[in-house]
Amino acid sequence: MTLDLSVIIVNWNGGDLLRRSVASVVTAAPAIPYEILVVDNASADDSLAGLRRDPAASPLIRDGRLRVVENADNRGFGAANNHAFQLSRSPFLLLLNPDTIVTPGAIESLIAVLRSDPRIAMCGPRLLNADGSVQISVWRNPPAAWEIVLSNLRLYKLLPRSIRGALLLGPHWPHDRRRNVRMLSAAALMVRREAVDAVGGFDERFHMYAEDNEWCLRMARAGWLLVFEPAAVVRHDEAQSSLKRWNSLEKRRLQLESSYLFQRLSVPRRHLIANQLALCATAWLQCGWRRIRGVDTTEMAMVTRVHARHLTQALRGQPPPEDRTRS
Repeated sequence: MTLDLSVIIVNWNGGDLLRRSVASVVTAAPAIPYEILVVDNASADDSLAGLRRDPAASPLIRDGRLRVVENADNRGFGAANNHAFQLSRSPFLLLLNPDTIVTPGAIESLIAVLRSDPRIAMCGPRLLNADGSVQISVWRNPPAAWEIVLSNLRLYKLLPRSIRGALLLGPHWPHDRRRNVRMLSAAALMVRREAVDAVGGFDERFHMYAEDNEWCLRMARAGWLLVFEPAAVVRHDEAQSSLKRWNSLEKRRLQLESSYLFQRLSVPRRHLIANQLALCATAWLQCGWRRIRGVDTTEMAMVTRVHARHLTQALRGQPPPEDRTRS
């Protein structure tokens, strides 16, 4: 049977969330032939056993449309997805985190957008938190120093809401209309196979975090379009797996390291230095303001130290640090 869609889920200790995510795909199944590829990054829990016992998954297991790849070690998000890309030749690829729930009609809406224009490489849905609130999934890409200053010092409050949203996106934009963007979250993302073949998959120098920033920017720079489609809705119970691996402070540090690696690889040196100056200065000001108010500065002190180190590396022209999420 020729398959039109491969749903790819990279799992690491997802527990019952993996089973729930697969069941949501089955419930919201599109009319086109599809398969589900689960790439497991050496989970130590019963994620896969629970999936194989799930009645919702049983028909797909029997007819071979649910395939499970078990890695001997944690290869990271990007590398695991790249492996799935190699195993599938479907024209459409839907990347899902194991902590997502696909709502009815979402898959059809995403595919319809890609079919509407052959120049569209990616389409991202409207992500919702568990409480039904909008989860931020569209950002500027790459970041700029003026954006960092406006955001970190909250100077955006001086701008009218409409201008603020158009300039900064992220939490300032209501995620309420279809539009072309340069960054979409890979927590739930429909991708055209042709674009992957043309531009390549994820950069495997990223183990976790910021790999979607780099991939989206590479797609955009190659001339492909990225579209946000609010009519497609996916619930995302964010960070359920990562917080099993790191505490919140460790996770923040790793995100900062990956963000610097992304910028170091993706923007000119003068742009990199300007961004690190803005990040370092605003972090120092935020930390000082917290001290004045008697607020705990543990996290901001760590952030300031990391940005100061990155600024030094940028000024010296040092290569990107080794990806520390692998430890």
